[in-house]
Amino acid sequence: MSTVIICQSQSCLNGNPPSRMECPTCSKLGIRGSFFCGQDCFKAGCEFSLPFLNQTRAYCGSRGKLNQLATNTYNPFPNFTYTGTIRPLYPLSPRRTVPDHIPRPDYAATGNPFSEIKEAGQPPRILTSEEIEKMRTACRLSREVLDIAASHVRPGITTDEIDEIVHKATIERNAYPSPLNYRGYPKSVCTSINEVICHGIPDQRKLQEGDIVNIGHHVSFLSKGFHGDVNATYPVGKIDEDSQKLIRTTRESLDAAIKMCKPGALFRDIGKTIEPIARANGCAVVRTYTGHGIHELFHPSPNIPHYAKNKAVGTMKTGMTFTIEPMLNLGTNWADIHWPDNWTATTVDGKRSAQFEDTLLITEAGVEILTAGRSPSI
Repeated sequence: MSTVIICQSQSCLNGNPPSRMECPTCSKLGIRGSFFCGQDCFKAGCEFSLPFLNQTRAYCGSRGKLNQLATNTYNPFPNFTYTGTIRPLYPLSPRRTVPDHIPRPDYAATGNPFSEIKEAGQPPRILTSEEIEKMRTACRLSREVLDIAASHVRPGITTDEIDEIVHKATIERNAYPSPLNYRGYPKSVCTSINEVICHGIPDQRKLQEGDIVNIGHHVSFLSKGFHGDVNATYPVGKIDEDSQKLIRTTRESLDAAIKMCKPGALFRDIGKTIEPIARANGCAVVRTYTGHGIHELFHPSPNIPHYAKNKAVGTMKTGMTFTIEPMLNLGTNWADIHWPDNWTATTVDGKRSAQFEDTLLITEAGVEILTAGRSPSI
């Protein structure tokens, strides 16, 4: 049954009847519910001082209340069919700068990871003891930055502010934020809220009580020429039971997958470990995105699916470093749909999604979690 929305004009002479005439500018800005019964009520109840994309004031709604103050903010894709409640809120802040003294990856200027492309199809690299120490440093610092970002998660903070926190913390450690301009990505971190599976672009939207947010894809960190990679999903204030269960299940599935890692283990068995845990708890495993190798390159081999009955090739060997990063959706639908920004991936049914990731090193004794830290408390 559809929601009945009455005319919002305080001075309506028709008794504020159910109305379908929507303010077109509010609609473009992503402001929902600005409905009026006719032109007179629309003119009396909605005031705009500047055209769309250059708003300084947007007064809409009943009883003279401010429905939304749109200060140069807008939904860039007003005609896109969103699957859930999350909307982008532009404009994006300018690209953040990195001091000249900090070394850059080959994609920093062009967006093209040429070294990574050149090595595509090669077997996973076995790192030397010196390279492993550099990985330990990069991953330790990656975890530090993620923990700093997580400490600021609260209702009212914008995802762009989280990006600024991550960016500053990274360059303070004389490192480059690995996502920045990787294949053209515009920010230093991804912030994926509620139904957003991954690659959400930080913008002007404020986190709200009851949201869940993944900070990742990642808090990646180029230090001493090596990348660290880690992400986690956090509650924003008090969240519902389904969201709590989703977060716990996603973390549990990652922990179980890590435990089976050791020399001689098969990469394809990681998904065999994760999917039964997800299904038993009413979740589906996303298949579009995978774990990956990581070292001097951001996303080299191996490719690591998180679902069962996959055809991943390869065996774990001492000295390999890679990520496991399962993404779980509530319900049975694992598929995703992309926003027109070509980055943001959401669930097709609008249900929530969560993700956790760690960077791992295979040792003679088994596995070392290079990005080890405490899980969010829920």
